[in-house]
Amino acid sequence: MIKPAGLRARRKGAADRALIVRRGGHMNKNDLVDAIASRIDLPKTRIAATLDIALDVIAKALKKGDEVRLSGFGTFYVSHRAAIRGRNPRTGEPIAIKAGRVPKFRAGKSLKAAIG
Repeated sequence: MIKPAGLRARRKGAADRALIVRRGGHMNKNDLVDAIASRIDLPKTRIAATLDIALDVIAKALKKGDEVRLSGFGTFYVSHRAAIRGRNPRTGEPIAIKAGRVPKFRAGKSLKAAIG
């Protein structure tokens, strides 16, 4: 684990596992902030603000069409979705679904290995 200067690392433990179990097997943004706060000595508000900034930077890069590569973790990128014909689920009528750009994520080698 890389420890930024001036931060005291806390040991990963039952608190991190309890967050995921408590939420029924999924983690939301607040749970992520709590998990980070349990490992470093920073206020949750500062951690949440930093996370918001990181997500905003990723979103802006994707909007420009750039890839965001986080070594070992994965790559965020934009994919082009072709226009297709769909059906309205209520009426069954055919509808045109426009072409568009969609964000995607490709997991990196370290993340895949950590998951098993």
